Amino acid sequence: MFVSVTAFTLSLLFLGVFLSGMVTQIDANWNFLDFAYHFTVFVFYFGAFVLEAAATSLHGLHCNSTVALQPLLSSNQYNINVAATIFAFVTTACYGCSLGLALRRWRP
Repeated sequence: MFVSVTAFTLSLLFLGVFLSGMVTQIDANWNFLDFAYHFTVFVFYFGAFVLEAAATSLHGLHCNSTVALQPLLSSNQYNINVAATIFAFVTTACYGCSLGLALRRWRP
């Protein structure tokens, strides 16, 4: 959740800067800043994807209980984790493509 909220907030900040026309007033290498933003978000989303996939893989584990062996993740939790893993993978792939395009813009 932290990754997606942070990426959304930074995207809105970049959009506000571009729409307000402050790009022409601030002397910065905007292509590099775009590349750095996409690289950072790609790394964060990749980390979230790996952690979510690891949590989903725990479905087959059984925790020790005094009454009986119970699965570590319930069926509902497992389905939610699968959906979150797929979303994280798709988002990581999209940011990876965007990172490649930003690199291409930055290094002509």
